[in-house]
Amino acid sequence: MNRTLFQPPDVSVILPCAGVGSRFGAAYPKELHCLSPGRAVIDEALRPVAALAAHGSRVRLIVVIGAHKTATVAHLARYEGDFETLFTYQRQAAGSDLGGAIVSALPLCVGPTLLVLPDQIMWGDGAEESLLRAVECLEAAPTAVVATKLQDPAEISREGALRVEHLPGGPTITRAAEKPADPQGFNAAWVSLAVRPEHLTHLVDAVDRSAVSPLIGAPAVMVEGYTNMTSPGIRRT
Repeated sequence: MNRTLFQPPDVSVILPCAGVGSRFGAAYPKELHCLSPGRAVIDEALRPVAALAAHGSRVRLIVVIGAHKTATVAHLARYEGDFETLFTYQRQAAGSDLGGAIVSALPLCVGPTLLVLPDQIMWGDGAEESLLRAVECLEAAPTAVVATKLQDPAEISREGALRVEHLPGGPTITRAAEKPADPQGFNAAWVSLAVRPEHLTHLVDAVDRSAVSPLIGAPAVMVEGYTNMTSPGIRRT
């Protein structure tokens, strides 16, 4: 018997995949958009998660799905040997937005927990190791943020907007707002979030426009940029 199968995970990763992808406008889930033979967007989005597992962490991947996501479930079978993968439906009572997906996943989370979006691909120096660095930041902070610089006010107003300042302790979030009506003063956006297990609700509050952001004061792990595949070909840097 392989007793390692029964060891608890070191890290949990929430992967929200329940959306219908109406803006994507294709007959298949946006995360399954093909980038190269046998390689979809979701595979690129999971590269930093795979790097975390390769470093020695036992990863629990919690995939939040809807009843229409059977193709995504089948695609993720390729990671059976890399992660402990659990699937849960996005509960209607939790809401249909990103916050509802997070709430649906929280009961399954063990240990430090990361939020990874399946349609966003981080790139540039250090992108693959960004989640590992974010988890390391949790040794000294309750929350850590993987972020990228943004300059276009229109883009900032559509994102989880941040102001990142280089303080003596390193890059730090000094302002944060989800899709701010006024983008002035923001210079970055979050790409992924990491929290200690006792602060799981920070993930929900971080994407709630009506809540005080828990990201203020958090250390930032900077990546060069990311590609948002909500619509193929849209690059955000």
